[in-house]
Amino acid sequence: MPADFEDFARVASRSSRSAPPAAPRLTRIAVLGGGADARLIAALSLSENCEVTLFSAYGKELDLMRASSGIALRGAGPVGSYQVDQGAASVALTAELDAAVDGAEAIFLTGPIHKQRTYAMVLADHLSDGQVLVLSPGRSLGAVETAWNLRLGGCTADVTIVEAQGLPFWYRSEGTTLTLSERGFVAAATLPRGRNAAIAGLAHILPNLMEVESVLASGFGDLSAGVEIPALIMGGAGLTSGGIAVPMGGTPLPENENFAALIGPDQMRLIETLAEERRSVARAFGVRGLPDSADWIAQFTGPAKGAGSRPVPDRDAARHMLRDGVIGSLVPLCSAAQLAGIDVPQTRAMIALTGAILDADVAASGRRLETMGITADTIDDARRTFDALTLGGR
Repeated sequence: MPADFEDFARVASRSSRSAPPAAPRLTRIAVLGGGADARLIAALSLSENCEVTLFSAYGKELDLMRASSGIALRGAGPVGSYQVDQGAASVALTAELDAAVDGAEAIFLTGPIHKQRTYAMVLADHLSDGQVLVLSPGRSLGAVETAWNLRLGGCTADVTIVEAQGLPFWYRSEGTTLTLSERGFVAAATLPRGRNAAIAGLAHILPNLMEVESVLASGFGDLSAGVEIPALIMGGAGLTSGGIAVPMGGTPLPENENFAALIGPDQMRLIETLAEERRSVARAFGVRGLPDSADWIAQFTGPAKGAGSRPVPDRDAARHMLRDGVIGSLVPLCSAAQLAGIDVPQTRAMIALTGAILDADVAASGRRLETMGITADTIDDARRTFDALTLGGR
């Protein structure tokens, strides 16, 4: 491995600021977005007696919650109904972004990647020193992209970005009701590096965060699209699926219809190839110790049956998953691979196949090093840019 990549990795994950003193748990929470993930975060925060404000620019999302009298959680987790706009012990809804984030200790950026990007740009003028921005999931280099967008927007506040690779629960959404199943540990890191007090301050809301050393380790540890895309699009008579065999005329039991059942031996081989390509690029950037394939895959599928099983998404949710997987996971890996001089043919093939299925050039919107201000002209330029980003986007 060239020494300059080792230097690049060290600079990319270093902060020249010292970590702040240990912080108490974060209890003033702003959630940006009105989708299922935003509703889940708001309800989990309220269950921990936090002061919660949820922002959405879409009146339909706010009206749905108001008409349903709140957010209902079923299955695992803090089961119950969580009220909205009913005073102190409820989620406050607003269509005013500045009102949502003013005084918030932690701000969750939710929804698909294009919304997270928009939030980062418009937040730039509204942030204060000490606030924590949370991306969950951040996928690959989400924190770096957010820091760059804040910088482009003129942000001068000293904020901490937490890149987490998932929530504490898998969920199935029906209206404002979320049916939950418990999820295992997910990787998380901070930008700037070393501000682990931010992760500790979120433990009551996101208890399954497993801290890793840097956002490079978190980003290269994101095999989400490498699991989800083969599972969602590689099926049919020519391939062997997973799950329980059902005799002709039979009907699968509901408990056996889960994400893990989409993955059989054929999908597994493809996922393992994608995983090895990701490991190769990660090694070039100095990131080692990624999980073995079986453990890695289990992080993004859940078990084949029983508690913690990941539900199969509906068509709309699956297509959002495919789009974000290309933009936020596969394209960043290809961009890093190009700088490292490593070929990743299976990753490129998944990008092309997904674009054909969605009938859109999804890759054009993908996270690339150069679109996050990391020039590929020279490694010295890349080091300087990463060093600026690790200072919090100043």
